[in-house]
Amino acid sequence: MTSIETVTLEVADTTAAHRFYTAFGLGTQVRLRASEAPTTGFRGFSLSLTVSQPATVNSFIDAALDAGATPLKPASKSLWGYGGVIQAPDGTIWKIASSAKKDTGPDTRQFDRIVLLLGAADVAASRQFYVDRGLTVAKSFGRKYVEFATDASPVKLALYGRRALAKDVGVPADGTGSHRLVLGGGAEPFTDPDGFAWEAASLTPAP
Repeated sequence: MTSIETVTLEVADTTAAHRFYTAFGLGTQVRLRASEAPTTGFRGFSLSLTVSQPATVNSFIDAALDAGATPLKPASKSLWGYGGVIQAPDGTIWKIASSAKKDTGPDTRQFDRIVLLLGAADVAASRQFYVDRGLTVAKSFGRKYVEFATDASPVKLALYGRRALAKDVGVPADGTGSHRLVLGGGAEPFTDPDGFAWEAASLTPAP
């Protein structure tokens, strides 16, 4: 396994979710699957869109809010750049961010990358789990954060402490039940130490 080939969100209403993600600007990048699996509170992960400048951050956030998202953190400047956090109607948490603090041109309404952050109970143990399955570490900050080298993938994979991730996106860390997330990559299915399910990319159904 060297990359994430697919990201599938399990949602209660696929028609409504498809409508939201199309309005949000992710009509084809994220797959959807119907599920009634019980889940409460923080699901243990977040997805991020990295974009070029603040105007594009605002554009994506405004589109999400107009389509029914809930604001978790308003867009603002920080030490690392500019960004905000919203929660989609299906419960998925999205962060839209730019490393730039000033606009250099008109809003492009395009994103550079999707980043998947998995909240890990033990970042070091989860890091080793993925290294053993073929991923290469690109950045690592001890037991706090790990980013994998998945340049060939449409989605970048990273690990963050679960409580730190919850704090970063503005929600309580408590949560139970299904993650409502299935990842595609590699030759055979497996489940990581934090309960995130992977399946062979070829077995992931089309949206």
